Amino acid sequence: MAMKLLVVDDEEDFLRSIVMRIELRGFEVHGVTSGTEALEYLQANPGVVDIVLLDIKMPGMDGIETLRRIKERHPRIEVIVVTGHASQEFARLGRELGAFDHLVKPIRLETILERIEAASRHRDGTDGR
Repeated sequence: MAMKLLVVDDEEDFLRSIVMRIELRGFEVHGVTSGTEALEYLQANPGVVDIVLLDIKMPGMDGIETLRRIKERHPRIEVIVVTGHASQEFARLGRELGAFDHLVKPIRLETILERIEAASRHRDGTDGR
């Protein structure tokens, strides 16, 4: 069964590109452009998403608040936060709120795929942690 991902990023070109590139690798991927849309999608599709790639800097509800709400409502979903701004504060906050990992743009596709696989193993309890 293919792993199911939700990508949340307000940069529409990045979103389209990353969704397409991840789909080509055999994953089921849905993309949305805001934290509000992400929460609505997760609410409307319970149990469908395994992993969320979540941008931190977004207008309206930012990624930190979106992460907080995802983990409150869907604790089994692994979240990988993504930002264009290298910030130890975002990394710390993300960890405290339950994010699996923190990546800084630009990110190689191979790195994203490696972290998705690691998050999947963690979610399934097969990562040795």
